[in-house]
Amino acid sequence: MDTIKNAANYVSETIQGASATASKEANKNVAKDSDANLSTRAQAAGDAISDKFDEQAHDRKADVHKEAAKH
Repeated sequence: MDTIKNAANYVSETIQGASATASKEANKNVAKDSDANLSTRAQAAGDAISDKFDEQAHDRKADVHKEAAKH
């Protein structure tokens, strides 16, 4: 039963990590857009940094669940 739970958590964390990656990339593009105003670009840059932390956290959690599912 724990193996199934860990596998499900692995999938969930992997999906959340991919979502954070997509959000990070979108925010990076906004931050680089010279047509956007400065406050929008600054907010997008901050959001991209936050998304990077989220991405790494979800990737770490996914790895933990993946290893736990193996045992």
